[in-house]
Amino acid sequence: MTSPDRPRGAALAREWVEEGRADLPLPGHGDTRARWSELTAMCAHDVSAGRLVEAHADADAILAEIEGTRVSPGEFWGVWAAEPPTPRVTARRSERGAGRSSGDDGGWVLDGVKAWCSGAAACTHALITAHDDDEPRLFAVDLRHPGVSVRADGWAHPGMAGTGTTAVEFRGVPARAVGHGRSYLDRPGFWHGGIGVAACWLGAGIAVARPLVARSSRPDTDEHALAHLGAVDVSLGGAVWALDAAAREIDAAGPAAVTESDLVAARHRAVRVRAIVEAAVDDTIRRVGRALGAGPLAMDPRHAQAVLDASVYIRQFHAERDLAGLGRTARTHGGWARG
Repeated sequence: MTSPDRPRGAALAREWVEEGRADLPLPGHGDTRARWSELTAMCAHDVSAGRLVEAHADADAILAEIEGTRVSPGEFWGVWAAEPPTPRVTARRSERGAGRSSGDDGGWVLDGVKAWCSGAAACTHALITAHDDDEPRLFAVDLRHPGVSVRADGWAHPGMAGTGTTAVEFRGVPARAVGHGRSYLDRPGFWHGGIGVAACWLGAGIAVARPLVARSSRPDTDEHALAHLGAVDVSLGGAVWALDAAAREIDAAGPAAVTESDLVAARHRAVRVRAIVEAAVDDTIRRVGRALGAGPLAMDPRHAQAVLDASVYIRQFHAERDLAGLGRTARTHGGWARG
């Protein structure tokens, strides 16, 4: 694989993976909250690095759930599943895979350009969606193949720039199919992973709030700053409670829930938690700025970067589109709306 230099966040994430810090409990196996708490802590330290570790841990969970395998020591995985209209990656059977039945993963070859590849210059492997007969499905790829090249373009904003997100080109790259058809999407674990992302958003919000917490310890702190800190406590504390409750529900259900009702419930829970955390972080960014003014943004590089990172990262929440989805299932899966 040819690639540009790794940004700092990607280098730190790779270091954490090599140290074993990314060896997290699988969701739904009794210790889901510990998994999310570690992701929150990493993002509170460095948002970009924590976001990349989340993807590596998500790849591990996906492989465990679909194949019964795990990532190997020394590997650093990304999950590249964004599907914009263009560009796209196509999958075709390799010569050794040709002639096998449609249910056999066989051998595959990938060609094309994949957009939105976080950790592109640092990852050794990736789970990537590619189109087979015009339908996306999931493949595992060794990024060290010479047909993989990282493009030096695709990210203009300084927020989350540390992830090294860019486009990656595949030219005749061998791949292994993971699961069949929509098995990547049609499982509760897909939605459990979405809550893991929200746990990372929470870490970003905590990073933003730190200067306000520090200011509150000063004897000359005014009542307005304290009021903003109280409101931030409501927002971020509520997000912590939402993650606590979701983890308990997921562990109680276990990893094998596969009915249509289970999938709807998993989606409803995930989108609700993501909405709670997104709103909490958005409120935190606004209130910290109003409480402290321009000083920390102008003079504290760490705080300024945290605000930029958090502002970009929470935009992964699909806003009113996701809220409309919650509205569709609130009566049957909202709990409070029944009866």
